[in-house]
Amino acid sequence: MMLRAIDHVQIAIPPGGEETARPFYRDLLGLTEVAKPEPLASRGGCWFEAGAIKVHLGVEQDFRANTKAHVAFLVDDVDGITARAIEAGYTIKPDDELGDVERVFIYDPFGNRLEFLKPVADAIHAETPPPPSPTLPPSRGKGDARYDVR
Repeated sequence: MMLRAIDHVQIAIPPGGEETARPFYRDLLGLTEVAKPEPLASRGGCWFEAGAIKVHLGVEQDFRANTKAHVAFLVDDVDGITARAIEAGYTIKPDDELGDVERVFIYDPFGNRLEFLKPVADAIHAETPPPPSPTLPPSRGKGDARYDVR
């Protein structure tokens, strides 16, 4: 078996939380709500996606927010999503523990922790030094098979 990709992530929400979830997942994150397949629609919850990113919100009867376990999303603008989340009244937790990424944790309306990160440009675009030039060992003179090209 070879894993190829993650098809989707599922995040738990409490029963009846769909309307509360939409402003966060649709409006703040910019995901588009898609219809759940008919056999699953009666279970509640809602599905969102944008390109290859698929987030399924599933109803959990004895819901408890995931305050440690989380999904991490790559974003283009950590400061921008942080500002929009604050403006919309969501709880955020800035984090600068990792030097090679900008990141923030944003809590959805139910208290689930989500991570948003962007690799630091310097770490991505840093010039990699060229490999050292190969040096040939000194020749042992005429007849050295390493240099004898006939």
